[in-house]
Amino acid sequence: MSFLKLGTRRPFSFSSALRIFHPRFFSYVAEGESVHASDATKPSFIHPSAVVHPNAVIGEGVSIGPFCSVSSYAKLGNGCQLYPGSHIFGSTELGDNCMLMTGAIVGDDYPGCTIIGSNNIIGYHAVVGVKCQDLKYKPEDECFLEVGHNNDIREHTSIHRSSKSTDRTVIGDENLIMGSCHIAHDCKIGNSNIFANNTLLAGHVEVEDCVHTAGATVVHQFCHLGSFSFLGGGSVVSQDVPKYMMVSGERAELRGLNLVGLTRRGFSIEEIRSLRAAYRKIFMCVDASVGSFEERLAQVEQDNKLIHVPAVRAMLQSIHDSFAEDRRGICRFRVWNGMALEAC
Repeated sequence: MSFLKLGTRRPFSFSSALRIFHPRFFSYVAEGESVHASDATKPSFIHPSAVVHPNAVIGEGVSIGPFCSVSSYAKLGNGCQLYPGSHIFGSTELGDNCMLMTGAIVGDDYPGCTIIGSNNIIGYHAVVGVKCQDLKYKPEDECFLEVGHNNDIREHTSIHRSSKSTDRTVIGDENLIMGSCHIAHDCKIGNSNIFANNTLLAGHVEVEDCVHTAGATVVHQFCHLGSFSFLGGGSVVSQDVPKYMMVSGERAELRGLNLVGLTRRGFSIEEIRSLRAAYRKIFMCVDASVGSFEERLAQVEQDNKLIHVPAVRAMLQSIHDSFAEDRRGICRFRVWNGMALEAC
């Protein structure tokens, strides 16, 4: 990657005001000139009304639209596009081909840094990499956010840096984070997750891979969401959701396996059948003589047919991990006869 020091860009002249705005690349084309995509992406363009510090480092083919601002410690990779009124603050690094829509804000002037990978879209008026909302945070402490590649972060979303220098907020690759979502300090988000509108994650929440939340979902701090799980709309999740499971409710309860999600993600019929058998033995047993939840869990672990299925072993491990000393246990579930509620 080659970079351009902003102090070397040509000064604005009156003749530039007579040029025509080309919306795709935020570049200006003189009347009568032809434009080719391969040519337009090579030179960087900075609108005369943008406020860009001369120490900022700009890659090739970067377009910075009207009324944007870029800080002195910012680094923009090749092909980045800043739509009008978007801003980059503090020590912030964008990978190649990132796009900031109108009103987006990335980074903060507080100690620490925000690192955004390649091919990310930051939606209209989204706020990414700003100071956390934690009263324990001290302004002199460094705080960090790391975002992977190919994420679509939609309008009005807020994502905060870590609350302390020894931790960081992390978002993986290929996540779809829909409008007005909130990801608080020190969260750890995996890959290929879908957060529907108004999903709210409190501090220190960990989300594995391929998790899907429906709209207006709220997750309590320090909760874990296992891979391939589904959270129903309007759920308030205050305990862990194990792998492959589905929860819903004002105080979220287990509602079975995420069968639709598992099918869409390519799980075989045999894998799904084994997971259903294990789930029924643990959570839907009608035989009162089987014993406690722990005994039912142990029974499945001793089932030679089920325990040899990797997906079943992963589900069992996810349940066990939720009962570690620093974890919150799993979401409650109803006993099959409907007469009692067992909370774990």
